Amino acid sequence: MKFSLRHFCTLGVAALLFFPFSAFAAELNIQSDTILRMFQRDTAADENAAVLPAYEYLQVDIENPDELGLAFHLYGWGRADLADNEYFADQSSGELLYAYFEYTRQEAAFNARLGRQYVFEGVANEALDGLRLSSDLGRFFSGSLYAGQQVAMTKQNGRGGDSIFGGRLANHLAGVYDLGFSYKKIRNDSTDAEELAGLDLALYLPANIWVRGFSSYNLETDNFAEHSYELNASVGPVSVRPFYEFFQYEDYFGTSANSANPFRFLASTGEELTIFGADFTLPLDALVLTAKTKFYDYKVLDDKSQYYAVLATWAGEGQSQLGAEIGYMLGDVAQNDYVLTRLFSYWDQLAEAPLDFVSCEFVYVAYDQDIYGEDRSLFASIGTGQKFMDDALEVKISGDYSKDPYFDEDLRGMLTLSYQFGKSL
Repeated sequence: MKFSLRHFCTLGVAALLFFPFSAFAAELNIQSDTILRMFQRDTAADENAAVLPAYEYLQVDIENPDELGLAFHLYGWGRADLADNEYFADQSSGELLYAYFEYTRQEAAFNARLGRQYVFEGVANEALDGLRLSSDLGRFFSGSLYAGQQVAMTKQNGRGGDSIFGGRLANHLAGVYDLGFSYKKIRNDSTDAEELAGLDLALYLPANIWVRGFSSYNLETDNFAEHSYELNASVGPVSVRPFYEFFQYEDYFGTSANSANPFRFLASTGEELTIFGADFTLPLDALVLTAKTKFYDYKVLDDKSQYYAVLATWAGEGQSQLGAEIGYMLGDVAQNDYVLTRLFSYWDQLAEAPLDFVSCEFVYVAYDQDIYGEDRSLFASIGTGQKFMDDALEVKISGDYSKDPYFDEDLRGMLTLSYQFGKSL
C-alpha cells in the first residue's frame, strides 16, 4: 500500500492519539531519521538534472512489558522530491512498513501480533497484514502460525481473493539441536501464486562445533528450490566456517505469473547456481585476520568463478577500526574476472575535535577484460557526524564518488538528521 507523505504523518499521529495510554503506564520511544540526498541524473525533462529527494523514516514504539505485556510498533517512510524534475514517477511517496499491536506473556513464551508486520521464520520472509501467533508447545516443541494478506499483493489487481498463511513447527533440546518444519502458501486473485515447504536445522556439537542449514521445496514445481548449510569449528586458534549453497532459479523465484516476487523473471532463465567455500579467521588480540575462498558454478551462464581474499581488521578503543581487503575473482565472463582492493576505517576517538566520528571507504577493482570499454571501477566514500542535545540528535553528512563500466561518473551527497525521544506515559 502506498501512502503520500501527508498520509504517513497523519497515521503516525493517529497511532499516538488513539493508543490507550491512560489504561496503564507505558514507555514511548520515537526514532526519526530525516535524510536529504543530492545527485544528478538524466530525466525526461533535462540532462544532468539535480535530484533532491528528502526522506523521513519514523519509528514509534509504545511498550509495557512488565504489567499487561501490551505494545504497539510502527515504522514507515515518506519521500518528497524537492527538485520536482520528473526523476520520480510521483513527486511524493511513502510506505507503511509495519504497524502492529503486540501481546506477550512469559508463560509458554506466548506472543501475538496483529496488523502490518514482517514474518521471518523458515520459508517465510514476508510482509503481511494479518495475525501471527507463537508459543511453546510443551518442553520439546514450539510453533507459530500466521495468516492475512501479503502486502506486495496490493499492487497486483487489488486485494480481492488474496491471502497468505503458514507456520513453523519446531522440535528442540536446549543447547543440543533445533529442528523446524515450515510451510507457506500465497494466493492472488483466488489463484495459487506460491507454495513452499522448508526444513531448517541448528545442531550444537561438542568442542564448540555447530551446524546450521536450511532447505526449501517448491510444492508448485515439485522440486527443491534451495539448500544452504554451514559448519563452524575451531582448529587451535583458527575458526573455520565451510559452507554450501545451491539455488534452482525456476523453483526459487517461482513460476506463477501472478506471483508478486519482483525477480520472478529469473525463473525463466533455468539457471542453477552452486556456491561453496570456507572462511578462516585468526584473532591476534586487537588484530583479526580472515582468509576467504568462494567458488561459483553457473550452469546456464556456463561460468565457473573462484574468489580468494584476505582481510585484516584492527580494532581500537570504542568502535574505532581500520581494515584492508585484497580479493581476486577468476571467472570465464568479464564481470567475474577482476582484482579487488578495499580500504576502510571508522574512527570515533577524536579528542579536541568538533566531530564525533569519521568514516572512510575506498574500493578499486581492476577487470582483466574490458566491460563496455572500461577495465576498472572506483568507489570512494567519506562521512562524519556530531551529536547534540545530550546525544538525542545526531547530524551526519557523507559523500560518495563512483566510476565504473556501468556508470561514467557519479557524485552523491547525503545529510541525515537522527533524533531519539523517550518518555514515560
